[in-house]
Amino acid sequence: MFVFYFDHIKVATMRKDVRILLVGEPKVGKTSLIMSLVSEEFPDEVPLRAEEITIPADVTPERVPTHIVDYSGTDTCTSLYDETHMACIAVLMSMPQASPKVLIPLLLNVLILLSCHRVPLILVGNKSDLVEHSSMETILPIMNQYSEIETCVECSAKNLKNISELFYYAQKAVLHPTGPLYSPEDKEMKPSCIKALTRIFKISDLDNDGILNDNELNFFQRTCFNIPLAPQALEDVKNVVRKNMSDGVKDNGLTLKGFLFLHTLFIQRGRHETTWTVLRRFGYDDDLELTQEYLFPLLKIPPDCTTELNHNAYLFLQSVFDKHDKDRDCALSPDELKDLFKVFPYMPWGPDVNNTVCTNEQGWITYQGYLSQWTLTTYLDVQRCLEYLGYLGYSIIQEQESQTAAVTITRNKRIDLQKKQTQRSVFLCNVLGARGSGKSGFLQAFLGRNLARQKRIREDHMSYYAMSTTYVYGQEKYLLLHEVLPDFEFLSEADLACDVVCLVYDISNPRSFEYCAKVYKKHLLDSKTPCVIIAAKSDLHEARQYYSLSPLDFCRKHKLHPPQMFTCNTDEAPSKDICTKLTTMAMYPHAKLRCMCSCNRCTYCICHNLLNSELVRSVKAKLYSAVLNRSLSIALYIPHSPTPQAGSLIHMTQADLKNSTFWLRASVGATVFAVLGFAVYKALLKHR
Repeated sequence: MFVFYFDHIKVATMRKDVRILLVGEPKVGKTSLIMSLVSEEFPDEVPLRAEEITIPADVTPERVPTHIVDYSGTDTCTSLYDETHMACIAVLMSMPQASPKVLIPLLLNVLILLSCHRVPLILVGNKSDLVEHSSMETILPIMNQYSEIETCVECSAKNLKNISELFYYAQKAVLHPTGPLYSPEDKEMKPSCIKALTRIFKISDLDNDGILNDNELNFFQRTCFNIPLAPQALEDVKNVVRKNMSDGVKDNGLTLKGFLFLHTLFIQRGRHETTWTVLRRFGYDDDLELTQEYLFPLLKIPPDCTTELNHNAYLFLQSVFDKHDKDRDCALSPDELKDLFKVFPYMPWGPDVNNTVCTNEQGWITYQGYLSQWTLTTYLDVQRCLEYLGYLGYSIIQEQESQTAAVTITRNKRIDLQKKQTQRSVFLCNVLGARGSGKSGFLQAFLGRNLARQKRIREDHMSYYAMSTTYVYGQEKYLLLHEVLPDFEFLSEADLACDVVCLVYDISNPRSFEYCAKVYKKHLLDSKTPCVIIAAKSDLHEARQYYSLSPLDFCRKHKLHPPQMFTCNTDEAPSKDICTKLTTMAMYPHAKLRCMCSCNRCTYCICHNLLNSELVRSVKAKLYSAVLNRSLSIALYIPHSPTPQAGSLIHMTQADLKNSTFWLRASVGATVFAVLGFAVYKALLKHR
């Protein structure tokens, strides 16, 4: 029969040591068994109790140190209770000729002590050299009656029969227990084991077609056992399944039923370690729960640093999206999203996610929205992101130590300010404003939803976040808008800790701007965080604000950009220009911006500023005055004689005037082009 190659790979969830306790009636040979194991010969003199011995990890099959404890009948019950509390497994020894009437009461007493600590048990019939027949026919019915009993062994300390095997089975019962995997009564795997192996199958099914093809089986084998499968071995696997199941192999690949059948076969034939190696490689502990070490690997984040997904993480998430986007419409339908999250123990995304990122007209999360949600989770709660990546099997598929390999920790923001450049890709904008000022509408407009689409959103499904991409200098960046609750007196430092602040007021409400002015003067006046004021609902009639200064005068006084007009009451998707400006300001908070392109570094901005500068204006004025003076001087010298000669003189003078005007215009054009060329050269040089 084909079996997976088992290599002793290091598994973090495996026990660090094994403690075996030998229990039984006096004179059954517990001490003799231990001494025969150590000395490899039967002892002439046997003490009342053997000292605890430790077998080094180097000489054990599972590379785990093993402690063997001898229990003497002279010990108190309290001592036995303490020993069972520390033990990993108990070995109940009896005489091979012991009848069930003698064995069962002793067994029940031991099981009562072991039940409190969930310690497995092995039944051992020692001194098999004293009887001619096997006692297994008597022991097996008892074993089948009590699920706590892992196995039964007959041995002899005198003949050294099955001694090494006994302790190997004991060690194996601890490291690879049968109880969580298999039900002997039903002769099938337990539901928790089926659930875990089903998740492993779905992760390993890289193309999500419901079968494991040869490449996927080879990847699975190499991932779990560090050794590939030979082509003949692959065929042996499929032939074993074909002989026992009609639907275990499909399109020359292994189905989920065939995958589960193979593991059932391993367990039934005593190869528990094969299934346990697979389970532990995918992060499961002895209770078939994903371990905390697997889901939440240690990741230290220094102050003033943020967390982002790196390029390899985005490639992995892209492959997961493509794997489940079966209709190739670049969006995940509810069924496709449900299928994606089948490897999770719960549904991680609620209905608010659909109002946090971009969706299509049907309300399905698009590819861009999918990546935006992952980016948002990484930025706001990196531990939750690591947990989600663990459920998807990132470290296994990408062959990394843990999910932390997917996360990049950005450098301190103060260093970015000092160097006047940043390598971050995610920027946070806190949106503040009075109630009803249009903050939620501004967030939803960033996701491409006009007022008509926003009215269809249920209030309990609204989100305080909106995330999407913007482009700055042709580079894709993520902007995260966060709506801050408008409780003025309770604004904390966390509410204002961001890359750029957006103050929103309703132009139709005369008391709306006052909130923005108070927030700015109290919290942002001395802050280095860039700030923009948004005049929302600009499609409505503008009311005079009940404040000492108009919004425009307030901005001029505090050297802010003029209020930016915004409305989401449009037929098409609202403009994202303001969000692009916010992202640019967040990227370059040190720059004193002169135009609401908000960069002052691109060619357009430099040329625009140069053309509006005093130097260019004075040159233009002098050129126009020169042209005008030239025209007037020529006109003054034209004779007013009606003779033909005078007419020809007038004709010649007008030609000269036209020619002079042409060259003057050419000179102006050349000057302008020279200025533009210099500006482009300067911009490119500065960019380098």
